[in-house]
Amino acid sequence: MKKIGIIGLGMLGNAVALHLIDSGYKVTAYNRTKEKSIELKEKGATIVESPKKVAKNSELVIIIVKDADAVKQISFDNDGIVNGNHEKLIVADMSTIDPTESKNISNQFIESGIIKLDIPVMGGPNVAITGDLVMMASGNEQSFEKCKKVFDTIANKVFFLGENGVANSIKLAMNLQITMLAMALSEGIMLVKKSNVDPKIFLEILNSTYFKTGMSEKKAYKMIEGKYNTTFTLSNLKKDITTMTNAAKSLGVELPMISKAEEVYENAIKEGFGDIDYTGIIEYLKKINE
Repeated sequence: MKKIGIIGLGMLGNAVALHLIDSGYKVTAYNRTKEKSIELKEKGATIVESPKKVAKNSELVIIIVKDADAVKQISFDNDGIVNGNHEKLIVADMSTIDPTESKNISNQFIESGIIKLDIPVMGGPNVAITGDLVMMASGNEQSFEKCKKVFDTIANKVFFLGENGVANSIKLAMNLQITMLAMALSEGIMLVKKSNVDPKIFLEILNSTYFKTGMSEKKAYKMIEGKYNTTFTLSNLKKDITTMTNAAKSLGVELPMISKAEEVYENAIKEGFGDIDYTGIIEYLKKINE
């Protein structure tokens, strides 16, 4: 399997595509905003005018778009993936969407004779460019095995989890973790700062314990300084938080903390912080504590 399609050239999609090209794959790509395809074209990717053409030119099409509505649009519209169907085609969706939506989309693909896998990942463009993502995969196992070499190129760890939708559930639970970690670090930093203590002392002690995380060791110092290397925007995480709360409602489970986080992130976006890194939630806390 050497011919890979990428639909969606945001920060993550672009990095995945670049790494696949560097790894010897032939990449065909589509993005609604053409300007985002310039770098890929210069690197040798074939840029086409529709998802349909991506499908025609690819053995595996990887979708990396904003939400379930976008997945359905590029999949089933007149110029969508299903209209470029051929015998070898497999679709893998890297988007973060509701598990129920994922199952419904998979069933719709099956009606067109196409197998769809779920392959959400952990890690941003900074690790995607080197193939060091962590991938959660679910769906048809035989199709997964056909794509395994490609997935091992994209990610340094790949977990196959069973039927469609399972990987999406795990992905939402993972993004719930990073939401809470960003909130906890932000509030801890604010608490010690208002106590006239250098927040770096707080981080030094935290990182000397088993409560430390990658976020506390790497991103937290930038949070103190207000300097962000945006790998995943605050508004994108808010979109995922809303997906979490909707999924929780459909499952009949109470998740009070993520519901509160949804409110806080929504307020941060209203205050103009949506385009910075999700750890920039601390900037909203600074504002309301001025």
